[in-house]
Amino acid sequence: MTTWHIRDFHPADMDSILRLWESSRLSGVEPVYALSEVLASCQEDQAVVAVDDDVVVGAAVARAAHDQGWIVFFGVDSQWLDQGIGSALLAAVESKLAPLGLTRLSILVPDSERRVEALGDAGYLDKKHLRYFEREIPIQRQEIGLLDALGGRLLPRNLWNNMGGMQREKEMLERRLVLPLADPDLAQQYGVVPPRAVMLFGPPGTGKTTFAKAIASRLEWPFVEVFPSRLAADPKGLAGALREIFLEISQLEHAVVFIDEVEEIAAQRKGDPPSPLQGVTNELLKIIPAFRDRPGRLLVCATNFIRTLDSAFLRHGRFDYVIPIGLPDDVARQAIWLRYIPESVAENVDLDLLVSKSNGFSPADIEFSARKASQHALEKSVYGAASDGSAAEAADVDAAAKTDAAAKTDAAARAPGATGPTTEDYLEAIAQTRATVSAEVVHEFQEDIKRIARL
Repeated sequence: MTTWHIRDFHPADMDSILRLWESSRLSGVEPVYALSEVLASCQEDQAVVAVDDDVVVGAAVARAAHDQGWIVFFGVDSQWLDQGIGSALLAAVESKLAPLGLTRLSILVPDSERRVEALGDAGYLDKKHLRYFEREIPIQRQEIGLLDALGGRLLPRNLWNNMGGMQREKEMLERRLVLPLADPDLAQQYGVVPPRAVMLFGPPGTGKTTFAKAIASRLEWPFVEVFPSRLAADPKGLAGALREIFLEISQLEHAVVFIDEVEEIAAQRKGDPPSPLQGVTNELLKIIPAFRDRPGRLLVCATNFIRTLDSAFLRHGRFDYVIPIGLPDDVARQAIWLRYIPESVAENVDLDLLVSKSNGFSPADIEFSARKASQHALEKSVYGAASDGSAAEAADVDAAAKTDAAAKTDAAARAPGATGPTTEDYLEAIAQTRATVSAEVVHEFQEDIKRIARL
């Protein structure tokens, strides 16, 4: 005689669902869906239980996604197997989903699950050619609003791979930062403490911000940039605003926090009477140790003038690494040029020559040269002659000339023979571009690497 019956899930059944889920796991059959997802669906979606004398002996939990239903948990106590409970649970949960107009009902089971007779009896087909893939979303729903308020964002996942060249720097960052942060359990096995704060230094325009963003992209952590200049207008003052924004950041599970041109708020303190800026430096020196106490976060500071930083700022215990970021190497310059050369003319441009002639250029210098060459080529195509732009800067151009120029521009845009910049255009632009980083600055940078860098 059957003593069990099927009924809807009650909130008081939550502990029984937990017990069934844990029992399945301990028996060697790891549930596909996490316990948190199962419990959430019990409350928000559809769930039925099998009960014997008020004791829950089985459960089926399901949710709807568009026109398809998914059974997120299905389990029966081992002593109640082969009594028809499984088939009854499946039928009951399908009945609850029926009003939703679903076209399919699916269930994922681990490879180790062998007790699938109830699924076959209920009409489920074993799709042997299917494989299950899963990806965790790196930011939780409740963090989205906070991240938006902080001005943070999740960056595209391909930034790291798209950074051409700079292989030495990338390999070092991959080993020192990404590896222990992405797999803290493995790091712990080897006694490695994941880094909490790093300093990037180097000449202006060498890509320190790009590296910081690439690290966040590689880790798939939210990127939050702190702008001291914006915080200075806060009624609480710069020091108070800085303290508050780091308190808000602490609510994120993971984050890469970036402060560019940190020398503005961490300059060398002097023996003069305390100034407001010294108060900000003191506050930042207090914030960093507190920030380091929380796992899953990385502070990245960048400076063009590391010599001007307060001596206490770079001490061991505040920054794990002090990493130089110099001018792009040949491979990096090639990748940067390719980013700005139109695909339609790329195969006709002598890229090796551009890389050679732009030695000593920063990424910003290359971008300026590339855009200048493109603009020059456009003007030459429209007006039929090279121009250094002085004519465009003349005080007066009559209406007829403006109309004629507009007509020529439209015609050029429509012309099937229009091409793009040539090697000569790029070489001319390079010759007209003054390198941001002088030889003296490069020499000082090399001295700073020997004296200050910590790798």
